[in-house]
Amino acid sequence: MSPNNQNTIANPKPPYEPQVKGPELTDRDRINDILATEKYLTDGFGIAAREASHVSLHQDIMTVLNETHQCQHEIFELMFRKGHYKLEAEEQQTLDQAYQQFSGYSTQFPYGGTIQ
Repeated sequence: MSPNNQNTIANPKPPYEPQVKGPELTDRDRINDILATEKYLTDGFGIAAREASHVSLHQDIMTVLNETHQCQHEIFELMFRKGHYKLEAEEQQTLDQAYQQFSGYSTQFPYGGTIQ
């Protein structure tokens, strides 16, 4: 989509950021590396939580997993505020169509789950 699209939700990029990416590490490169590391950690802690056989160990891993997810989210929010991410707002009609398309699948959910 065009960067001038009315549905684009974005913040301006910092003025000190270079227009053309060179070989040097920028603030964006560094924080993107931190975000990638947090995502990697959440994947690993998720596996560890599934595999933990001791209750106390499982609880400790879940605490760290939740903290890691929170940290990852905060880093994403920082990157969004600094203009490194943009979102595209979807039209309500498109959302309604997707809801209609998939709401019939709720009968397949275990334990009688429904879409709210």
